[in-house]
This record gives sequence, structure tokens and C-alpha cells, in this order.
Amino acid sequence: MSSSVPRLVVAAPSSGSGKTTVATGLMAALTARGLAVSPHKVGPDYIDPGYHALATGRAGRNLDAYLCGPELIGPLFRHGARGCDLAVVEGVMGLYDGAAGEGELASTAQVAKLLRAPVVLVVDASSQSRSVAALVHGFASWDPEVRVGGVILNKVASDRHEALVREALDSAGVPVLGVLRRVAQVDTPSRHLGLVPVAERQAAAVEAVAAMAAQVSDGCDLEALIGLARSAGALSCAAWDAAEVLGGSPPPSLPFPSSRGSVPSAPPGGSAPWTPDRPEGPRPQTPDGLVVAVAGGPAFTFSYTEHTELLTAAGAEVVPFDPLRDEHLPDGTKGLVIGGGFPEVYAAELSANEPLRKAVAELALSGAPVAAECAGLLYLCRELDGQPMCGVLDAGARMSERLTLGYRDAVAVSDSVLAPAGTRMRGHEFHRTVVEPGAGTAPAWGVRAPRRGVEGFVQQGVHASYLHTHWASVPGVARRFVERCRTS
Repeated sequence: MSSSVPRLVVAAPSSGSGKTTVATGLMAALTARGLAVSPHKVGPDYIDPGYHALATGRAGRNLDAYLCGPELIGPLFRHGARGCDLAVVEGVMGLYDGAAGEGELASTAQVAKLLRAPVVLVVDASSQSRSVAALVHGFASWDPEVRVGGVILNKVASDRHEALVREALDSAGVPVLGVLRRVAQVDTPSRHLGLVPVAERQAAAVEAVAAMAAQVSDGCDLEALIGLARSAGALSCAAWDAAEVLGGSPPPSLPFPSSRGSVPSAPPGGSAPWTPDRPEGPRPQTPDGLVVAVAGGPAFTFSYTEHTELLTAAGAEVVPFDPLRDEHLPDGTKGLVIGGGFPEVYAAELSANEPLRKAVAELALSGAPVAAECAGLLYLCRELDGQPMCGVLDAGARMSERLTLGYRDAVAVSDSVLAPAGTRMRGHEFHRTVVEPGAGTAPAWGVRAPRRGVEGFVQQGVHASYLHTHWASVPGVARRFVERCRTS
């Protein structure tokens, strides 16, 4: 089955060049024109997709060839782009940067090739003029299979500066599709793990996205960008479908194949989709009313949309709740999913919500399935930076100066509500916290690369770990979790 959804990839020579500003601004500008824009992000990042969702009114989706395998990039893209007029894919790091020691795996370049999509290169021209041409020539010629279809110059100082760079680029043979000047109001605040998520600065985020859209509209040739997107090649793959993959997926027991956010509002022309943090319209109902509660709100903003879709396809009614605000779990909760986020920023508020902490502890003590990743792991500990948490795990958590970041190749050490022992999955760690001890008597994962050891906790129905995983890679995880909810 072929796909003709127009699409382009926004990439850069390095991080900090302005990819997020250009990609988000382009998404919002095209949405304001009345186009249905499908937003995507290369890699495991959770924060940028929140801004993409705000810009388009659609769930931001990740395309990660390490977590899911290259074979799922096309199907997951087609799934996210259903019914859309055009798709914009924001890259990660530099165009050719991927998983450490794995060649092009998980790089923006690899994803662009898998999607047969042209690349728009965003270049920070703030400290150079003619050298931009040499840089662009190098990136455009490095891999003949990667088609750099145009350049957007960012942080251009003046008309004279622009003229010098344009003149030099004439010899590179890559058209200039936009020129952006430095504009302070499009800056978005950062902290220890990157940009501050949309859910934590809703009004300011709306203003920032509007400023990005205005800057891109004023400085870029939108018609030329649309034309470039329409030049993408056809994709001969079927769209990923949660119900279909669960129908043909046994409970996870085989190794992973060896082949290598809250939406506060939507811009004109878009409508906010239902997400774990914000239901829009009636929730899907299941015949037996099996409720899986999913933590959301400002403290727990990290989740992949496909997880919710897989849980729903497996027969659960997914109901969001906010641990900062809600004193009780949703009525009828049979299972609990607590994803990533920033509980360290809200430790005092989470601790103050004692009724919910007790409810979570009681649910876990009953043996009900609980899946916790990173922030969820911290929330289940005895304490976080001295503030009492749920006390489900006999472990303490604290902030650290050391950033733990990178892909992980892991194997399930203990049978759990997610997978039997021996299941291989790939994951990603991204945190500045430490949990002591780092593993329970029944660890969750044995980490095979790049470092060796065990981590995480499996006890009764609880599976808690620092590892972020993408369930589309082993969809039987969702079915196993829901089945345990039904029988616990």
C-alpha cells in the first residue's frame, strides 16, 4: 500500500540550531492556513511533541528507529498521518547523529531515508557568512540517499549578512527557503532536562508557539516548503494499527528483532485530540468497564500516544488523572500506569496529596498491575528529596548533578505484569536523579549495553524502572498488562 501524504523533515547540522522553532512554527503556520498537519519527532524526546501538539491540535508522535526498529518507522508514520494534508518531522541532534556506536541507526538521516522525505536544513548563521555554503555543501553531499531540498537560515543579523550568505549559497545548489532573524519572544525556557513542557506553562507556551508561527510565516516561503513536501516519494507499507498488531501478537516472550503531552489549546484550524492528560469528548467505553488509570498533569507529561492506543485496543478504558490535583484514583481502577515527567519539580505538592499517595499504595498492595517509568519510579519510592512519596518501594530518590542519558539494550530479569523473564526490549534513560538501592530483590531489567547491571523493581503487580520503552516494539506488553488487570 502506498502513501502520498506530503512530508518533509526539519533537520540541522547540530543541536541548538533552531530546529524546534522552525518545525513548530511551520506546523502552526500551515495549520493556521487550514491544513491538517501531522506532527512527528525523531528520537525518544517527549517534550518537543507537546509543543507540536499545541501547534497542530493533533497528538505529537515519535519516530524512533532504535526503540521500535527501522521496520516500524513507515507504519507508525502512516498511522499518525492518517487523514492529514501534510506532515512535518522534526529531527534530533545533528542530521547524521544517531545512537552511539551504531552508525546511522536512529539518526534523522536514517528516518528521512526510511520515509523517502526531503530534508530542510536549518543553519545557525549567526557567526559565519560564506562558510555556510561549505557547511551546506558537506551535509548535502555526505549521503547521496539523503535529499537536502532547501535551507532555512536562522539568527541572521542584518540585510547585509543575509545578502552575503545568499550569495555564497548560490554556488552550493541548495535553495534558500527562509531567513529568520533573532527574535527573543520565540525562546522557550529550559532546565535540567531540556525545554519546560507545555503542561507547565500553558499560557506562555501558547504565546511562544504563536510567535514561532509568525516568524516562520514572515521569513519562510511556505508555498515552496509545501511544494517540497509534495515531492516526497511514495511509502509502500501499511499503517500501524493497535488492534491489528494485538490481534496477531502473542504475549511477549521472544527477543526483540535484531534488525536495526497535555494540549492546553489548539490554533485556528486545529482541534485538541484526546490524550491521557486531557480527554476530549466521551471516553471510549469497554464492555466490562476495565479501567486503567494513567497519570498526567504537569508532573507526569512523558508518555507515548501509542501506549494509550494499545491499552484501549487490549480492552481497557484508559482514564487520566492528575496526581497533583486528584485525591482519588478514577472509579473502578484495576491497573495504573505512571509514566515519566518531573516529579522532582513538584515533590512538595505530590507529597502534600496524602490521600492519593495512600490510594496508590493500597492499589499496589492489593496486587493490581502498576507500570511505572522514571518519574513513576520516583513517585513509588519512600521519599523524593526528603518529601514522603507513596512508599510502595523500599527505596529513596534524590536529585543528582549527574545526567544519565542514552539508549539501553535490556532484558527482563523477572516475570512481571509487562513481560516474562527473558523478554528483550530497547529503552532510553533520561534523568538527573538517583534511586537507592537501584534494584530490588527481583530486578526489572538486566541492562546489556552500553553498561552492564540490573535495575528496577518487580514486586507483586508492580513493575518500576528508570527505562522508558515504546510498547509498539513489543505490543504484547499492553495485552499482558490488561489481562493481568482483568484477573488480579
